Amino acid sequence: MVRRFLLLAHKVPPSGAFTLNDLAGGAGRMDEVARAVSTAFTLSNDLRRDVEFSILFVAQPPPLARRIDIVGARVRYLNPDERSTAALLKNALVRSVAFPTEFESSPGLRVGSVHPDAALTAFLTRPGAVWLTEEGAPFREGAPTGEEFAAVISDPFDPTEEEAARLRASGVPRLSVGPRSLRSSQVIDLVHAELDRRRPPSEAPGPVSPRREAPGSSDVA
Repeated sequence: MVRRFLLLAHKVPPSGAFTLNDLAGGAGRMDEVARAVSTAFTLSNDLRRDVEFSILFVAQPPPLARRIDIVGARVRYLNPDERSTAALLKNALVRSVAFPTEFESSPGLRVGSVHPDAALTAFLTRPGAVWLTEEGAPFREGAPTGEEFAAVISDPFDPTEEEAARLRASGVPRLSVGPRSLRSSQVIDLVHAELDRRRPPSEAPGPVSPRREAPGSSDVA
């Protein structure tokens, strides 16, 4: 099963104009965005290669809004700590300011300008699409059983009225991993745990080569 996530990031500056020393404040909760990315891909000394992760940075409207797509089968330089992950994302956003079209800023990571409404609508048409929200039905009972899974999740801030209306109008199932409001990264962890239980041992992905840190990634301020 291919697992896809779309994270709505509401306050992170799409230009990358923030410091790694204030991820939870001036960076618009980039700390949780980075933690969600890390959680989506990393295992103990391994990576999930069957995951694709997209982030919509919607703090500013088009053409300033950005989308980052990360493909587990190709990604490199992704480490489990939130600071280096935030640095990887920041580097992509900063470099995208000078690029008029989408491009690959590092292996397995693409960034470009986006119309958030169109991107969200397109994602919701994917097979196995769901909306992860506290008000949904139990995930264990309603999770898709096919070979595709695509979940929309929000950062620490609720979807805007426009986003919520689009999500409701799409008709995708609304699912919840529990009755409490959890962090985005915690929700992803619980989703992975449930889907892992459903996967036959013979389908478990094999080992991957050790992760490597991006040259200079920890030096971005």
